[in-house]
Amino acid sequence: MNASPSPSVPPAGSAGIDALRTLVGRPLPAVMGVLNITPDSFSDGGEFIAPARALERARAMIAAGVDIIDIGAESTRPYQGARPVTAAEELARLKPVLSDVVALGVPVSIDSMKAEVVAFALDQGAAIANDVWGLQRDAEMAPLIAARGVPVIVMHNRDSVDPAIDIVADIKTFFLRSLDLAAKAGIARDKIVLDPGIGFGKTAEQSMTALARLRELDMFGLPILVGASRKRFIATVSPSEPSERLAGSIAAHLIAAQRGAKIIRTHDVAETLQALRVAHAIESEQ
Repeated sequence: MNASPSPSVPPAGSAGIDALRTLVGRPLPAVMGVLNITPDSFSDGGEFIAPARALERARAMIAAGVDIIDIGAESTRPYQGARPVTAAEELARLKPVLSDVVALGVPVSIDSMKAEVVAFALDQGAAIANDVWGLQRDAEMAPLIAARGVPVIVMHNRDSVDPAIDIVADIKTFFLRSLDLAAKAGIARDKIVLDPGIGFGKTAEQSMTALARLRELDMFGLPILVGASRKRFIATVSPSEPSERLAGSIAAHLIAAQRGAKIIRTHDVAETLQALRVAHAIESEQ
């Protein structure tokens, strides 16, 4: 597999990094909208797998004011039950829709842990890579990101849950490994965003701890992304199905914003934007 830049396709990094710098430099967090073109994602699996429905969803998020569209073609649901797919399957889902979503004009991030899929998406105009294994699962990922010069979201993850560990310490150790891989590959530090991976390899209590202690990640001096949207920890506080967790998602995201998150990843763009704007307006009156 060759994940190096295609000689006919110029690097997409400049547009991506310029967009990212603008978004994370604003007083209000940027909002990343989730576009799952999968049959088995935990919240909306199958709902947008048809290309026409995916494009309709992307247009609706743009109309609502989304800043980034995060498109994924493999479920990385943070609980047991996700079915791993091959790169060929991911590509088959992406090919009918990705270029059309990119053409809508909003920065697109590609949510994949496979360098081959990320390379294809960048060729189609995606501007940001979103790796739920923080450059630690596919050995070709970091060199690809470095070669293309694109921003990358580095997410914390674990193969298994361990309720006994200090989850924030584990997140910090994981990020140190990821940042070392990034530096060795030649990824510029100002192109990295960190994501504590709410729900991934964590108990419900650990997810809430990660949110409560989010400020500790300021030690890295990098923008933080938080995606708590519809996650299961909400149901441990208030029993609910994924589609019933809007209020809990907004509560978590407002706390994340108060603790310095620069990007919020959500299924519910309009509602999240409204909550962030109102909270910011109130805080600005102090």
